[in-house]
Amino acid sequence: MIIMPVKEGENIEKALKKFKRKYERTGVLKELRRRQYFTKPSVAKRIAMQHAIYVEKLHRDEE
Repeated sequence: MIIMPVKEGENIEKALKKFKRKYERTGVLKELRRRQYFTKPSVAKRIAMQHAIYVEKLHRDEE
């Protein structure tokens, strides 16, 4: 649970902006989207391998 203390006389828009920033940093929405569907372990492994190959290729092209 996210707790946002609001100071006396603080603008509500400013407090809402702080809350949104704090909410994004916690990664709640990202985790929720990740859990919406199930990825088989073999598919996850394949995607991770493709990503590693892609990153390695980028590093080699830089040199």
